[in-house]
Amino acid sequence: MNYVKKIQSASGFLLSLMNYVLEMARIESGKTVLKPESADAKELTDSLDAVFEPAIRKKRLKYTCHMDVQHEKVICDQTKVREIFLNIISNSIKYTPEGGKISLDIQEQASARPDQALYKIVVEDNGIGISEDYLPHIFEEFTRERSSTESKVAGIGLGLPIVKALVELMGGTIEIWSQVGEGTRTTIMLPFAIEPEAEVPETRDVMQKELARDFKGRHVLLAEDNDLNAEIAMTLLQETGFEVDWAEDGMACVEILQKKPEHYYDVILMDIQMPKMDGYEATETIRSLGSIRSEVPIVALTANAFEEDRKKAFDVGMNGYIPKPISMEQMFTTLRRVLV
Repeated sequence: MNYVKKIQSASGFLLSLMNYVLEMARIESGKTVLKPESADAKELTDSLDAVFEPAIRKKRLKYTCHMDVQHEKVICDQTKVREIFLNIISNSIKYTPEGGKISLDIQEQASARPDQALYKIVVEDNGIGISEDYLPHIFEEFTRERSSTESKVAGIGLGLPIVKALVELMGGTIEIWSQVGEGTRTTIMLPFAIEPEAEVPETRDVMQKELARDFKGRHVLLAEDNDLNAEIAMTLLQETGFEVDWAEDGMACVEILQKKPEHYYDVILMDIQMPKMDGYEATETIRSLGSIRSEVPIVALTANAFEEDRKKAFDVGMNGYIPKPISMEQMFTTLRRVLV
């Protein structure tokens, strides 16, 4: 069993490495483009809390998040903004010893443009810090102050170069202050277009009532191998009237589908990376069943936001695509399109 865990850990690291290298290659080739969409800054930070909570609890870290912004509704590329947050905060978690402190502070600053909100984002920790000699090299590709052997933390030195590239792509700036033994403070300035009032989405209460009307009594089969992700998704779905069954991997998803009556499930939410049978294989298996069950709508849930991943999802017969971390608004918009 110990060998299996080591293999899983190594494969996870290699997958992360491939994604980082591909992301960096896209950025350097100029193929990375922003995909502006409506976003809620509060919901975005709440989703981060859910992602990092297990790691923070495991190391008994004190994590605080404070937001003071006038314009919560902005236009941005949510996936890339999340990627920036995820890289910076996960670094703090990695390099802050047990019992340490991490804070996220988001303040809206005065902007020279009336149609723009300028966010000052500060992530600070009291971790091991970075030496003065290494700081000038912090954004260089494939560089690390300490090797994985020395620090006992896996990494390849691409996270911060990607963050810097994404921040600059959005017209922002990033600065890092650090001192050995004192901790690290990362300050990011990001300008976001303010969402016009006429385009502000319906209030949560109104949206909840409409979703309950559209989705009440609908049956969902959720295929997700991560317990925390499954719990969050099931809670969101059940709050809007769905009846949810959970499959822990692709193989279980196919088996559960076959055991239920042909028209039982209205939609399957399918994670892509799962043990035993991944989401692509499970979808291909379902599409080949040769019965009404093979026609059930399937929506991909995946942390891979590359265009080729989206294309592959549709090529194997999926009907929709939702990137992780899951945005409630995007998930229900996709489900409405598929079901209503």
